[in-house]
Amino acid sequence: MSPHQSDSREDILKFAVLVDRRPSLTRDLPYGPEDLQWVTNTSTLVYGPRDAILIDTFTTSTQNEKLVDWVASFDRNLTHIYSTHGHGDHFFGIGQLLDRFENATAVATAGSVAQAQKHASPEMLHGFWERLFPGEIPSPPQVPSVIESTGLDLHGHELRILPMGFTDTEDTTVVWVPSLGLIVGGDVVYNHTHPYLAETTPDTRENWRSALVQLSEVDARVVVAGHKHSDYPDDPSNITETLSYLEDFEVLRQATTTAEELYAALLDKHPNRANPGSAWAAAKATHGA
Repeated sequence: MSPHQSDSREDILKFAVLVDRRPSLTRDLPYGPEDLQWVTNTSTLVYGPRDAILIDTFTTSTQNEKLVDWVASFDRNLTHIYSTHGHGDHFFGIGQLLDRFENATAVATAGSVAQAQKHASPEMLHGFWERLFPGEIPSPPQVPSVIESTGLDLHGHELRILPMGFTDTEDTTVVWVPSLGLIVGGDVVYNHTHPYLAETTPDTRENWRSALVQLSEVDARVVVAGHKHSDYPDDPSNITETLSYLEDFEVLRQATTTAEELYAALLDKHPNRANPGSAWAAAKATHGA
């Protein structure tokens, strides 16, 4: 947990980040650094003197049990659970949280909800998530409701929802908290972790790069990535480093012809990033297995 505070006044917001590690979604790597073959998820709690809002949950029931207890330790009234996008590893914990915090409401944008419904479908659950995490996915997963506003209020402070379009998947968002100088980046920003590119195309990656340029112009002091290497801080430089990775990917994609060549080039260019499985998945999606 890493709590942050920007003022001693009672009405000021604070935030804390819980980071938890799980296996990668890609398990068929031809080779790679064994000490980096994992990925984390982050969950961010923004809280005031009475109330709190949670941004993103975890993947497995065990992870989300830990998350529930962590949120409860702050002794705040949880008003909302917000999902930055519709990938299952960012909303599968909603049901467990609502069991503990009955007054909370789980929300996301309409596009994220549509994507979440796909991940919660029997086809996706049985064919993908439960195959990778047998007996570990909350069942049935609860999908967030569509939020009707462009932000959430917490003790008079705005948590703004910024639509980012298609980044690592369709209809992603980030949350900007001006009073904290905080961006909760979901999967738009990665922290020393290989970005998930398997769903992307050259056109959507161009949109992703534009979204990162837009974020770099926000006066953020802290940027929490949805997936981060635990040894590195939540620094705004993660925005430009994610942008650099996407630019590197385009160069290397055009310079290689096979998945193996692209994967090797990505590891050579970015040897210390966690989750090389994402690099392998991207290479296979780009050049074929």
